[in-house]
Amino acid sequence: MSRAVCPGSFDPLHNGHIDVISRAARLFDEVIVAVSTNYAKKYRFGIEERMAFCTESLAHLPGVSVRAMGEGLVAEFCRDHGAVALVKGLRSSLDFDYERPMATMNRHLADIETVFLPTGTDFAHVSSTLLKEVAGLGGDIGALVPEAVLARLRPEA
Repeated sequence: MSRAVCPGSFDPLHNGHIDVISRAARLFDEVIVAVSTNYAKKYRFGIEERMAFCTESLAHLPGVSVRAMGEGLVAEFCRDHGAVALVKGLRSSLDFDYERPMATMNRHLADIETVFLPTGTDFAHVSSTLLKEVAGLGGDIGALVPEAVLARLRPEA
């Protein structure tokens, strides 16, 4: 059985994430969506809520599970869960330049390969940070996030 890990903070999960995860689910027998916490970051949503967004929004994908990763190394998480690969979505060459050294380090630490999937053109402009900003100012992001996330990102939420 081939198992991959798709790590991220998912603050919040958006349709670009779902696109990459669903494509990874076609490549691997099992995909673990690892919801991470970096205590140096300020999150809009707590780990429980981010996990709930992921669990609800990814329930239709066979072989996909959601787990909390905590603040440790993703390489250790992969080794502990028997993963053969990390899956990362790339929006641009800037993402690749950022991710490549981490991929090399993860291979060094845990002999884990990183699979890069280019983001679909419909989501190349989407980031969690931008979505939070646009939603906070009343912009329409309904086509870019699952309904559970949209309800919580509205200014009155």
